Amino acid sequence: MTTLFSWNVNGIRAALRNGFAEWMAEAGPDVLCIQEVRAFPNQIEPELTIPPGYHAIWHPAKKGGYAGTATFTKIEPASVDVMGVAEFDDEGRVQVMDFGEFVLINAYFPNSQPERARIDFKVAFCDAMRKLCSRLVRKGRHVVLCGDYNIAHTEIDLARPKENEDSAGFRPEEREAMTKFLAAGFVDTFRHFNKEPGHYTWWSYRGGARRKNVGWRLDYHCVDQALMPRVVEARILADVMGSDHCPVALTIQ
Repeated sequence: MTTLFSWNVNGIRAALRNGFAEWMAEAGPDVLCIQEVRAFPNQIEPELTIPPGYHAIWHPAKKGGYAGTATFTKIEPASVDVMGVAEFDDEGRVQVMDFGEFVLINAYFPNSQPERARIDFKVAFCDAMRKLCSRLVRKGRHVVLCGDYNIAHTEIDLARPKENEDSAGFRPEEREAMTKFLAAGFVDTFRHFNKEPGHYTWWSYRGGARRKNVGWRLDYHCVDQALMPRVVEARILADVMGSDHCPVALTIQ
């Protein structure tokens, strides 16, 4: 069994100060992908290090304190790459790692922003990601795409869909991009196992949203259809604190 975790930590330095390393040591994922690291590796205080036994793979944004991804893995990948699109790679949004049995993509999808300020950027990212994943599948590879998609795909993926019809993450173009991705031959693993509403991965810090479970499901593990028979479990770890997001986990046999 291989356990793959993903978590938007909303700043790795703050997460480390709030018990991230201790949680990671207890949870013991084989691979942990994190998003929104908002730091360079040399900014991590020596006393706030990840548990031993993990390879650390960083892809920070060029702009300090912004976006970025990182992966901590017990299994050293055969190769590590980026998306290959400068406007996305400059923001540290994608890591592409070859683990032999599958290619794992750690992705931090853009937020489309208030007033639709980055909706074109977001849709372009979604299109590029779909093409990347489809290209890998055509080459005979299995694909796992994990991360913060910044998309609540359907009405059951957020607590208040009617009030958020034109909110970032639930706009028609974003939802359509997710639909096109799944139609291209990929599976939302959590929804494969669980069709019920009320399961979220992000909650606003305002108004006691997390306590009331007024949230959005923005974080996913999606896999190509041919890999799905090997997926044992997809979970949302809603009780893990330390960020406005919670981790999600996938188990593959």
